[in-house]
Amino acid sequence: MKFTETKPTKTLHLVSLGCTKNLVDSEIMLGKLKEYEITNDPTIADVIIVNTCGFIDSAKEESINTILNLHDERKEESVLVMAGCLTQRYQEELQKELPEIDIFTGVGDYDKIDKLVNEKRSAFTDEVFLLNETNDRVITGSSYHAYIKLSEGCNQTCSFCAIPSFKGKLHSRTLESLIKEVKNLVSNGYKDFSFVSQDSSSYLRDLGERDGLEKLVEEVEKIEGIQSARILYLYPSTTSLSLIEKIKNSTVFENYFDMPLQHISSNILKIMKRGKGVEKLKELMNSMKAVPNSFVRTTFIVGHPGESQEDFEELCKFVRDYKFDRANVFSYSDEDGTAAYEMLDKVPQEIIDERANFLGEIIKETTIQSLEQEIGNEVEVYVDGESEEHEYLLSARKVSWAPDIDGEIYINDNELLNEAGEAKQIEFGGKYTVRITELVGDKLLATVIK
Repeated sequence: MKFTETKPTKTLHLVSLGCTKNLVDSEIMLGKLKEYEITNDPTIADVIIVNTCGFIDSAKEESINTILNLHDERKEESVLVMAGCLTQRYQEELQKELPEIDIFTGVGDYDKIDKLVNEKRSAFTDEVFLLNETNDRVITGSSYHAYIKLSEGCNQTCSFCAIPSFKGKLHSRTLESLIKEVKNLVSNGYKDFSFVSQDSSSYLRDLGERDGLEKLVEEVEKIEGIQSARILYLYPSTTSLSLIEKIKNSTVFENYFDMPLQHISSNILKIMKRGKGVEKLKELMNSMKAVPNSFVRTTFIVGHPGESQEDFEELCKFVRDYKFDRANVFSYSDEDGTAAYEMLDKVPQEIIDERANFLGEIIKETTIQSLEQEIGNEVEVYVDGESEEHEYLLSARKVSWAPDIDGEIYINDNELLNEAGEAKQIEFGGKYTVRITELVGDKLLATVIK
């Protein structure tokens, strides 16, 4: 009897922190390390990768704590990799201060991660990594939805943001490259897409094209098999009324408008270097809201240097009056290398925290109001799987919502009668029409109609 010796499988544990743009980069690394079996248990992993976030203090702290905790529990011969934005931003300091880490790499070498792991060496390429259609990604977390990254870097000069200092200027992918990637994913069963970048509404401006997103909408609509799409992170000064109209008239793109405003006081917008007058900004926001079945999301920063109580009260009034469907509030974080870091009229931390809590409560109210408006409506949803709440409840998402950030709908049936009157199991990843019946806390409940 002949025995064949099987080579033991190497295992990989990957943690992706921060934004969905980071998630795409993490998926590139998984694609380059396909010979590894992914494990959720870091104590048995041969390779552990943390794709870090370096945006604000809380994100930096989470990145450092995560990697140190993983070092404490990893097995002796494993390889620990620290990748991404935080390492790019503080490469020299981190290499000195964290001898526990085996490999350091930044934002330029995601597609070389297999070589770095094999050779157990660190690397920092000067240029940021720009995805193309030949890069093999392993999509995580969904069998039907994928994020598509439009560009890297940013040409804006916001006073509070350090991203351009380590991600560089705007580098857009070509439209051809994007369309090829989407077509490949559609052929593999993906049907719902979220287009992301640091500043999505500037897409292709570095390549001399002012209406890049409008061109993208036109080309994506031609791809057979796409059921829905949305664009995340529009920037005020590069978003036009014609883009809003283009999205409104699209047969594929949801009427989803995600524009981080950061503030509404003309005084603070000027200090923040946000590059759009308040009247123009309000015109844009009202145009978005006027689109039928629109969904409007934003973010705000409170406590920026120079923010007076009057500025803050103006912001609160605007949020109450406008009634965003979803919003987030961030406490100002003093980031070295930014214009705001050098400003003298800093707001005391306890006032920043008070303002963040106060605005957070207003946002909770407007979010609940937005959810309450859904009761009684018939809406289309994607069913993701069993909910974490209860095994008999299914977790779904309204088609127009972005995954993970806009909410969850609980469905209390797992079967549906077909036209012949036979019970058919509800499929995960499937699209269904449901009727919203009630709101419990911040979760909508629904029953499937068809």
